[in-house]
Amino acid sequence: MFDPFAKAPLALLMASAALIAGCGQSPITQAAVAAPRPSHMVAGASPVHPVVVELFQSQGCSSCPPANANVNAIADRADLLVLSFAVTYWDRLGWKDTFDSPKFTARQWDYAHHAARTQVYTPQVVVNGGQAIVGSNPNQLDATIAAAGPARGGPTLAAAGTTLDVAAQSDGKPSTVWLVRYDPRSREVAIQAGENGGRTLPHRHIVRELVALGSWKGAHETFQLPPAREPGLSSAVLVQQGLGGPITAARKL
Repeated sequence: MFDPFAKAPLALLMASAALIAGCGQSPITQAAVAAPRPSHMVAGASPVHPVVVELFQSQGCSSCPPANANVNAIADRADLLVLSFAVTYWDRLGWKDTFDSPKFTARQWDYAHHAARTQVYTPQVVVNGGQAIVGSNPNQLDATIAAAGPARGGPTLAAAGTTLDVAAQSDGKPSTVWLVRYDPRSREVAIQAGENGGRTLPHRHIVRELVALGSWKGAHETFQLPPAREPGLSSAVLVQQGLGGPITAARKL
């Protein structure tokens, strides 16, 4: 079991107090939650070369719904791989997130440690395993995605049935090959306690499984994709350097 407070006890306890205060201060309006916006395809991005957009959020944090809505609004774009990770550390505020996992909290901490950050926060959007923003400003979110472009620098990924081929690359750096399974449906969750108590919040592209298939060090590799643990999930694969490093290749399956 991953405990975020065991990573850096003093820094985390100080950050925790600030985060609890900050989580309750952002006003949430219906317009912020539901406002649609136009989108433009990112040059060079596609389902086989998407921009990877990861949202770290919690049903227990009152600051998350605007960022959640912004990410929901772009979830169907073919040029993006949008993933919503529910973290565990706001469960102590009175509501346990119905989709959270210690694995997802650990993933956010991997990003923090890689970037030499001493704390984590929600909401947080990480693009291609690199730049991190809050995600509550739709214009900033769109600009960050457009500037990042599709994940690049990594191997070509090919999938057939339950087999994934990762091509050889002479300058390939040690990486983890991840299988991600997420729910493409809109999931409406009635929050019964905590900061969002009494609200019903929509969720899209909620990650349900995060599986390390193995490592890749530049040679051709073949991986078998295990069956999904629940029906109706979509799948994608990521190639990511180190723990919390850049995502150099991604593909929707």
